[in-house]
Amino acid sequence: MAYASCLMMLLVFAANAQTLRDPTLPGQGFVTVKAKADNPSLVLNSIVNGQHSYAVINNIILSVGDTISGSGLRVSKISKDYVTLSDGRKLQLFQSITER
Repeated sequence: MAYASCLMMLLVFAANAQTLRDPTLPGQGFVTVKAKADNPSLVLNSIVNGQHSYAVINNIILSVGDTISGSGLRVSKISKDYVTLSDGRKLQLFQSITER
């Protein structure tokens, strides 16, 4: 009898625990916005100037004329502190990096 009553109490507590809502979940009506696949985020990590200039974009080493994978964009120009892309965009390094 004691075993059966303990089992019933455990089942009641388990049923109550299942109805609790996770407090870390966003509230109802929360909408997430996903980035468009045709406009990927591009990050200029660094620029290496020398006899040949290289730019590191999204952790990939590129030179002038190379295509950025996943975006279809080409590197048009690599200067001391920015990179120009084929669509006219300029990716620029942070000011603190370019002042050194």
